[in-house]
Amino acid sequence: MSKTLLKTVSLAAVAGILAFSPVQDAQAKKVKWKMQAAFASTLAHLGPAGQRIANYVTTISNKRFELKFFEPGALIPPLECWDAVSKGSVESCYTTPGYHTGKYPGLAFMTAVPFGPGLGEFLGWQWFGGGQDIANKIYAKHGLVSIPCGAIGPETSGWFKQPVKSLDDLKGMKMRFFGLGGVIMGKLGVSVSVLPGGEIFPALEKGVIDATEYSLPSVDESQGFHKLVNYNYFPGWHQQSTTHELIINKSVWERLSKTQQAQIETACKSSILHSIAYCTAIQAPAMKRNEERGVQSKQWAPEMINTFRETWEEVAAEESAKDPFFKKVWDDLQAFRAEYATWADRAFLR
Repeated sequence: MSKTLLKTVSLAAVAGILAFSPVQDAQAKKVKWKMQAAFASTLAHLGPAGQRIANYVTTISNKRFELKFFEPGALIPPLECWDAVSKGSVESCYTTPGYHTGKYPGLAFMTAVPFGPGLGEFLGWQWFGGGQDIANKIYAKHGLVSIPCGAIGPETSGWFKQPVKSLDDLKGMKMRFFGLGGVIMGKLGVSVSVLPGGEIFPALEKGVIDATEYSLPSVDESQGFHKLVNYNYFPGWHQQSTTHELIINKSVWERLSKTQQAQIETACKSSILHSIAYCTAIQAPAMKRNEERGVQSKQWAPEMINTFRETWEEVAAEESAKDPFFKKVWDDLQAFRAEYATWADRAFLR
């Protein structure tokens, strides 16, 4: 499916749903919101996704609800969306729950889970298995609303200057790593930092970090990592699926009409559909281009994967013991996956 056709289908689906909106929408006041993104518009896929959501809401509301996209840092620092939106300094941010883990480590589950479910299973848990309901209680305490608003499949799990043959090769390494996967790497002796996308290449270039993980092959390609490091590792054990969110000031959200709220929710679901299909289609060509530039796509040795998995189990147990919210989310996800396996183990070809 072409990008143009996919966009048309997505917008048609949204428009079709909202064609039956009540008369209330015509009577509602016009709304103008600012939406700062955590991802620059120039960043492949992740940046345009934020712009697409803003355009969807504006278009399907016939410009009665204008959602204006702002680049990272244009209004507030990229990693400060939580506090800024909570205080009402900006109405909304397109970001990732993974950037809030300094406040609530358990929110990492709402964006990526090491050795976790693929996208279909993850969205099943998040939307209909109780996952988002648990997270919503935390957001509400801080005057926030979180709406899942983007999704991508498995990422690569690291760019390195040299092949990584054993744990000894990781120890002492300075590496940008995201989310719970970063906690695992830290436990294995890596010095981990979380950097926004725009800061990674300069940090690699200046030697501030030795290695990085970031996103899909197509996104990593746009960042130019292949110019500095040539060993790209698979599979993305730390992020088999990744979701993003639109966080909104709760008071501002509650002032919207039901139709306006539906416009945002439906635009986000449409964007998720677009993201899944588009990102699935473009990864192999991106990998081929990188390999033509001299990048070596490497697979983690089975013993390394086993070590990552065992370390994750230790991290999950330790975090659960000290953080009730983390434990609640982790237990809920495990219970959902155990039940899901009853069907999945029989339904899918292996």
